[in-house]
Amino acid sequence: MNLSYFIAKRISFKQAGGFSGTIHRIAVGSLALGLGVSILAFMVLGGFQDTVSERVFGFTGHYQVQRFQMSNAFEEAPFSLNSEFIQNSEKLNFLTRIQSFAHKAALLKGDDEVEGILMKGVGKDFDTLAFSEYLVEGRMLHVPDSGVSNEVMLSSLIANKLTLEVGDKVTMYFVQNPPRFRRVEVVGIFETYLENFDEKIVVGELQTIRNLNGWTQDQVGGLEIFVDDPKKTETYFPLIEDQMDLNLKLVNSRDRFLEIFDWLTLLDTNVVVFVSLIGFVAIFNMGAILFILIMERTQMIGLLKAMGARNNQIRKIFFWNGMKILGRGLILGNLIGIGIGFLQYQFRLVPLDAASYYMSYVPIEWNWPVFLALNVGIALLTSLVLWIPVMVISRIDPIKSIRFD
Repeated sequence: MNLSYFIAKRISFKQAGGFSGTIHRIAVGSLALGLGVSILAFMVLGGFQDTVSERVFGFTGHYQVQRFQMSNAFEEAPFSLNSEFIQNSEKLNFLTRIQSFAHKAALLKGDDEVEGILMKGVGKDFDTLAFSEYLVEGRMLHVPDSGVSNEVMLSSLIANKLTLEVGDKVTMYFVQNPPRFRRVEVVGIFETYLENFDEKIVVGELQTIRNLNGWTQDQVGGLEIFVDDPKKTETYFPLIEDQMDLNLKLVNSRDRFLEIFDWLTLLDTNVVVFVSLIGFVAIFNMGAILFILIMERTQMIGLLKAMGARNNQIRKIFFWNGMKILGRGLILGNLIGIGIGFLQYQFRLVPLDAASYYMSYVPIEWNWPVFLALNVGIALLTSLVLWIPVMVISRIDPIKSIRFD
């Protein structure tokens, strides 16, 4: 058996009592706490970014296809569903869904208040199952095969402003020449927690907008495109654009809502700085604690030197001891971080103010490559730092150290 490893085992946890045992526990605890908090930080960051992104994409798609127009009006110029893009889209196997839409500005009149809104018309291809995640009251919009049902869904923000409830009838005045109105029924109330949508969007029928604008049955204001991997939107963009008609343009939702996604990107920097500080403190503690352990074992070091042990052999004793502390700290840290993350993921124990954080609970993302990178990074850096205090051993004089008390 390796002599250094054998001695390291003899002075490890079970054999170390009193001061040494306390120092060992502090070392393991500080390392475990640093790793556990780091894992939780990345879990929460990833969960927050994914949740906000999914809310944006769920409402707008990963891309929008629209016709080129000179103005920046809310309402789109129509184009036909018989376009070349619809036919060519079958070649793109990474597309998961395409749904049509159109927007039209209107005034929504309640009993006492009037609110300016933007009606989003959806068709039969609208994914009601995905949107039902945002529904807080009532039911989903019914889109008939022919004609219109005159039903709408309001955001909870608009419903509260106009004191409207599910089942109420309201009047929508559309801004056009000549002005027109429609009497509609509120059948559902949704909440995305994103002000960009909740403040102005009312979900209605695409056929209503067709009738108001005099469009044909195959004309739409735009298409929302969904892909299999939202993180590859930049990669997929040119592939989709190559299949577009010359009069159509492709808009990436990340560019359209740049302020939201830039803000999410900035959060990465905050978490990296936070985790770096925690990691630095934990690793520094490991080095300092190992130095204290060396000082406490000064007499043993002097005795080993007097018996002919080489400096390198003695260094390895404390290095192996440090590695044992590191191993136990990593195991405990993973249990803390992943354990707390699992409890939050399953039971949503920590709530949030949805008005401030866009969600009602702390979200969790299971990013195993990041967890592995944290473990490997901390292990490598700690292993390097451990060599700093053990270099002191070569300076210890055996005669003075044996007399050391």
